[in-house]
Amino acid sequence: MTRRVALIGASAIPVGRHQTADNAALQTLEHEIMTRLVSDAVRDAGVNKEDIQSLIFTLPRPYTRQKYFHTFLIGQLGLTCRGSVMEVMGNGMTAALAFDKACDEILLGRTDVALALGINMESAVSAAEHMMSSMRTTGDVDFHTSAGFTPIAWYAMDATRYMHEHGATREQLGSVAVKNRHHASLNPLAQYRKPITLDEVVAQRPIVEPLGLYDVPPRGDGAACLVLASEDVAKATGRPYALVRGRGFFHDGSHQISDVPNDMIAFKSAAQASYDAYAQAGIQASDLDLAELYAPCTIVEVLVSEAIGLVAKGQGARAAFEGETRLGGRIPVSTSGGLTSRGHPAYVTSLYNYVELAEQLRGRAGERQVKDARWGLSTGELGNYNAALVHVLEAVR
Repeated sequence: MTRRVALIGASAIPVGRHQTADNAALQTLEHEIMTRLVSDAVRDAGVNKEDIQSLIFTLPRPYTRQKYFHTFLIGQLGLTCRGSVMEVMGNGMTAALAFDKACDEILLGRTDVALALGINMESAVSAAEHMMSSMRTTGDVDFHTSAGFTPIAWYAMDATRYMHEHGATREQLGSVAVKNRHHASLNPLAQYRKPITLDEVVAQRPIVEPLGLYDVPPRGDGAACLVLASEDVAKATGRPYALVRGRGFFHDGSHQISDVPNDMIAFKSAAQASYDAYAQAGIQASDLDLAELYAPCTIVEVLVSEAIGLVAKGQGARAAFEGETRLGGRIPVSTSGGLTSRGHPAYVTSLYNYVELAEQLRGRAGERQVKDARWGLSTGELGNYNAALVHVLEAVR
C-alpha cells in the first residue's frame, strides 16, 4: 500500500491536578475536557468533523467515573463512524499504541482522518490505592506485588548497574532532570516549570537509591487529542504537517524484567525498534533533529538515548551533563520537559510526545523551538523497556 499518514492537528491540557475528589461540590467531568480538546484539535487540523471516521482511545484509568468511555464520548460528539471506534491498552505504551492504531486505520483505507485521543485521571486517588493498582498492572502478582517491587525500583536497579559499569556519577544523572526542567519552563503544557539547579536535584530525598525526588516522575492528570490524516488530506489543508515516515516495534519476550540473564541496561527492544523505524524512514539516528522519549526516570532517558543511537553506549549521562541533549545542543532530547517535569499521566504520556513533535515539526514551539527541525522521533515503553514502539516523523512545510 502506498498511502502515507500525516499528523495535522493536536490539542492537550496542561499536565497537573484536574481530577476532583468524590466528595467535591463541583466535579470535573472527563467528557467535558475531551469534547473541548477534540474541537480544538480538529480546528487546528483544518478538517471537518464529518471527515473523522475512526477514533482510537487510550483506555481510561480505572478511577475514571464514566466507563465505556469511548462510545460515551462519541455520543457526546454526535459522530457517526464507519471505520473503528475502540480503546487500546498497553500500560506505558498505551498512548503510543493509540497513535499506531490510528495510523493503521488510514493505511488500511478505512478512513482518511482518524483521531488518537485519551484522558488520564488519577491525582485525587490516594497514593496507596494508586500504587497497588500500578504494581498489579506492571508486576508479577506472585512475586513483585507481594514484595512491594515498584516500577521505580526497576529503574533504580538500572541506575545502579549503569553507574557501576560506566562510572557515571550522581551529578551526571541529575543533569537530565535539570535539563528537562529548563525545557519545561518554556512549555505551557508542563506540570512543573520552575527551574531547578543540580545542587537541588542531588540534595532531594531519595525515592529508591540512587534516584531522588527529581529523578522520578510526578503523578498528574492529562488529556490530549491528535488528528491524523492521509497525505492527500494533509496537502489539501495548505498547512504545515508532520509525515509519519518510520515505525518500529519489538518485544523481547519477557514480562517487565527478564528472568533470563542478559544485559539489563542495553534496552534491546528500543534498539531494535528504532533500527527498524530508521530503516523504514531511510535515515540514521544522526539525521534526527530532536527526540521525545518515554523516560519515566533520568536513568531511562540516558539508557534510551544510547539504545536508539543518539549517543554512544556508556556516554548518555556524560552527554546530558555536558549539554549535548539540551536545547541548542547537538541533539535536543525531551524538549517538552520530559516525564520528570512535563509530567507523566501514564496512559496518555506518549500523546504528549506527539503533541510536542507536532509543534516542533510545524515550527510552532516558541522559545523551545529547535531551529529548522525536520526529523523527530518518539518512543513508547512497555515494562522496563521489555518492549518498545518507535515512530519517526518528518516536517513538511
